Amino acid sequence: MDIENINIKSSIGVIGGIITSSESRRGILIPTLHKMQLENGYLPEDLLRLLSKKLSIPLAEIYSVASFYKQFHFTPRGKNIVRVCTGTACHVRGSSKVVDALQNRFNVKAGETTEDLKLTLETVGCVGCCGLAPVVTVNEGVVGAVGPKKLKGLIHDIEEGDDNGKS
Repeated sequence: MDIENINIKSSIGVIGGIITSSESRRGILIPTLHKMQLENGYLPEDLLRLLSKKLSIPLAEIYSVASFYKQFHFTPRGKNIVRVCTGTACHVRGSSKVVDALQNRFNVKAGETTEDLKLTLETVGCVGCCGLAPVVTVNEGVVGAVGPKKLKGLIHDIEEGDDNGKS
């Protein structure tokens, strides 16, 4: 992202003439963070420092805003974002075994990313597919009824770089 060329007025449109420059800088903060993360996969510290200077917003305030939202990340993420549902239905049907198997196979804990950036493992409270429990999502794909056979296929797909999320 080219932070040097941020144009505050054009970034916020007609409203730019109504609100103060301080308000307009804060108004484009979240969209700018989204764009930075989209281009980098996360929010690198050096770019956040540059953004702080460019927008005249204290770095602590930028971190405060970004850390409030779960979708922003300060470290690189894996090619495959694997989320295991740990809601009640999934828990009862063995999602903890799925989490354990993934943690052991990829030597990573929930909330972490593998060193080779192949996988980021997360747990989520509910995916909304309780009838398919236990459920795992890989990127945008949903894998339901994850038992030993599907889990083995899922692990194989991740290791081989097949990122379609289906097993």
